[in-house]
Amino acid sequence: MTVNNSDFKIDVTSEIGTLRTLLIHSPDSGLGKVVPSKAQDWLFEDIVHLDTMRRNEYDYYVKLLLYFLDPDKIKGKLQQIESDYEREFFKPDHTNFHASNNVIEIQTLLADILQQPDIRKKLVASVCAIESCNYRLQQQLIDTDPVELAKIFISGSLNDDEMIFAPIPNLIFSRDLGIAINNHMLLNKPAKKARFRETLLMRYIFFNHPMFAAYQNNILEIPETAQHFLRPGEDNQEKTTLEGGDVMMVSPQHLLIGCSERTSISGANEAIKLLFDNDVVKKVTIVKIPHKRDYMHIDTVFTQVKRNTWVLLRSLAVAEAPLEEQEPMSWFADKKSKDKTEIVQFRKDKKPKVFNCLEDLLSSISEKDLQSEDKTRFIYSGNNIFPFDSREQWTDSCNLLALKEGVVLGYDRNDKTVEAFKQSGFEVIKVNDLLQKFESGELDPKTITDTLILMPSAELSRARGGFHCMSMPLLRDKVI
Repeated sequence: MTVNNSDFKIDVTSEIGTLRTLLIHSPDSGLGKVVPSKAQDWLFEDIVHLDTMRRNEYDYYVKLLLYFLDPDKIKGKLQQIESDYEREFFKPDHTNFHASNNVIEIQTLLADILQQPDIRKKLVASVCAIESCNYRLQQQLIDTDPVELAKIFISGSLNDDEMIFAPIPNLIFSRDLGIAINNHMLLNKPAKKARFRETLLMRYIFFNHPMFAAYQNNILEIPETAQHFLRPGEDNQEKTTLEGGDVMMVSPQHLLIGCSERTSISGANEAIKLLFDNDVVKKVTIVKIPHKRDYMHIDTVFTQVKRNTWVLLRSLAVAEAPLEEQEPMSWFADKKSKDKTEIVQFRKDKKPKVFNCLEDLLSSISEKDLQSEDKTRFIYSGNNIFPFDSREQWTDSCNLLALKEGVVLGYDRNDKTVEAFKQSGFEVIKVNDLLQKFESGELDPKTITDTLILMPSAELSRARGGFHCMSMPLLRDKVI
């Protein structure tokens, strides 16, 4: 097996504990084959330039992750990687691939399990059933080299010129497919057909890769509700769906689940029952946000930066002032409620608790769950200046990944949000400058604090996802 980490553990108890292990998927050739007529069906806002996305954007992400999570793989090699640039270092099917056991590529795990003939046959049959492939193609795929077959499953292409089914470009947003909750894995149910193959691949990986062998009893799958197949229509609002961008592990016994464009009330309900029945957490808070493409998941509206600090879109975060009864609008409040943020917290065998607004919930998490002694601070998208708040939220100003408490990654295009971070006392540095300082020894990933790292974003942002979306943390240090 390519990945063989005898010390591997699943344990995530917060959004901000020092990150130790995660799953990612680097942009593959399928991203370069998204066509305008299918872009939105495949959940992209636009077509992207693959080489720019790889070389000028995502590869910086991988380098940075390695400096923080597995420095021996990159320290002292940065100049060589950049001067002898043929991408071998970043591609799982090359002999010079970094092969980190902490920054783990999904394609590597997929190729590993496809080495097993019985798994290969079952997975080929399953994929071919989803994609309506003919029998001869199915036989051809079974006989394909496992490393090549993994690439075919992901890219949809037999070779550079022949596509046999659609790509799965959203696999770069690995968080949506699974969430580590304490020492359990919750495998999710994406809402859109474009992500069905991703879900299938991840289930086979988690249930068949030796790395997860010790956790088989801790892998949870959200079931469909009874007789779901009798519901009318494929896009019925009551479908059981849940995506990882709507799930946040904010403290050891507290999970947030968003109900959004992609996660249904039914999905949240089934997840709560599953988590309580298996004693995974003690409380779950449902954050219902407007069902709009603008927001998509709760992690496009807020993410955590430090124990006492959050970045968020203020227009969805604060309580609305009560309307005077005589105002005409007050009579139509029920119509407006669908565009409101609603928050309800559930505990097993206890009465639910309602929060008036998102800021109240986040303050409670910081001060009660995480025992912050400091008043909770909020950094607002676009520095809370119209129209930059909405513009920058659209390009993921609120979708940040914490590498450790106070050190987060975000896009360089969100200028007003960057100003807000500076005003809150954070250092701001471009990723290329930071990598050079790490390489020279001028800065150390272990000692860096309160820093927003700016990542290039011209192509990645077209896909409507930030670095929180592009990560599936499996192990973080505890913060309390």
